Amino acid sequence: QVQLVESGGGVVQAGGSLRLSCAASGRTFSIYNMGWFRQAPGKEREFVGAITWSGSSTYYADSVKGRFTISRDSAKNMGYLQMNSLKPEDTAVYYCAVGVNYRDPLSFGSWGQGTQVTVSS
Repeated sequence: QVQLVESGGGVVQAGGSLRLSCAASGRTFSIYNMGWFRQAPGKEREFVGAITWSGSSTYYADSVKGRFTISRDSAKNMGYLQMNSLKPEDTAVYYCAVGVNYRDPLSFGSWGQGTQVTVSS
């Protein structure tokens, strides 16, 4: 089983950037697709996007397309979410997870504890 720990959250002004990291334990991380989700107060968890196990394909929600980039380094058991041109509506707790279908948020599990991102206007 894969265990995940997110880091890199913080407070940033609108228009700024942050890079989130997802550290995975367990030798099976490299065979799973990796996804990022976020949850704002009072809202449902939102699928931000994902990357395939090989890193060859990515998927992004329309709300972040062109601003966020997902990458991974499976040799280091690490995943990343580069967030640029941040907006106040990006404020949320961000989670990484692993899944079997990188375009299906319901296939993801093994959630980390999350990292808070706050974007001030």
